[in-house]
Amino acid sequence: MQQLTRIAVKVGSNVLTRRDGTLDVTRMSALVDQIAELHKTGVEIILISSGAVASGRSEVYPTKKLDSVDQRQLFSAVGQAKLINRYYELFREHGITVGQVLTMKENFSTRRHYLNQKNCMAVMLGNGIIPIVNENDTVSVSELMFTDNDELSGLIASMMDVQALIILSNIDGIYNGSPADPASQVIREIGQGKDLSSYIQTSKSSFGRGGMLTKTNIARKVADEGITVIIANGKRDNILVGLLRHPEQTLCTRFIPADAPVSSIKKWIAHSEGFAKGELHLDQCATEILGSGKATSILPIGITAISGEFEKDDIVRIIDFDGNPIGVGKANCDSAQAREALGKHGKKPVVHYDYLYIE
Repeated sequence: MQQLTRIAVKVGSNVLTRRDGTLDVTRMSALVDQIAELHKTGVEIILISSGAVASGRSEVYPTKKLDSVDQRQLFSAVGQAKLINRYYELFREHGITVGQVLTMKENFSTRRHYLNQKNCMAVMLGNGIIPIVNENDTVSVSELMFTDNDELSGLIASMMDVQALIILSNIDGIYNGSPADPASQVIREIGQGKDLSSYIQTSKSSFGRGGMLTKTNIARKVADEGITVIIANGKRDNILVGLLRHPEQTLCTRFIPADAPVSSIKKWIAHSEGFAKGELHLDQCATEILGSGKATSILPIGITAISGEFEKDDIVRIIDFDGNPIGVGKANCDSAQAREALGKHGKKPVVHYDYLYIE
């Protein structure tokens, strides 16, 4: 594997949480030691860390029964302060400064907000500061939340042009059977296009919101953008140092990245499906052309219907001839102009190829 100079490390709830649901400070300290060791060799590291809710759970004892949203908001409000303070103290022992970045899904919905976050973290990295990123659970609401921090880590890795995203969970990687079955083995490498549907367990993690299916979907999308993705066991001793210094000997699942680079704007668009304001439904000819892999824009002549209302530069979902979503793009006009041009020859693209992402 190439010499890595910038990585994103996502630490999941099951890595940082004890069986009783409280924060595992010993494991947290061990991970900080490893990150500090790598940081001192010149590797830029962005840390996406769960654990705020677990951190708050041991501090707050509600006086009455709360629903799940109220409980998450309460625990995370108290726990995030405790979590970042713990990280601050642990990294300070190594002479390293950290900074907190709290974000929400809608902060990625516009290109301006996206670039503002990117600039913030780039300035931190340029000054030797490790950004510690988490979702702002205190103010996020269910329909606008990330699936989990795996989704957030994929967005951050893509946005910050890292060479590798390391997702630390409580298992060694993706198995070719049930992880509980002694005969199952970890799949060490996953190439482009490999079908994993028969291997993935759909159960959620004990304390987080996601599971291995989410991790795999995120890993595939990020690897398609030319970034190596590694899923490994964060509870194993010295796992991070092993992954970077002894990759062949360290147990993990590695998603092989695509060779073709993806532009910054296309990376943003690739992760923007959740912000789509409308849909473009394509005819059979346009569907086949897009499916061929040719560099082509979406013209009004190839659109059969437009759903929803959108403005110029909004994200729209692309629907193929059979009604299946196949990608997203940035609209080159608003929905009224697109409907006026629908089915006509000689009109400008509704989505230009440079702003189109086909899965």
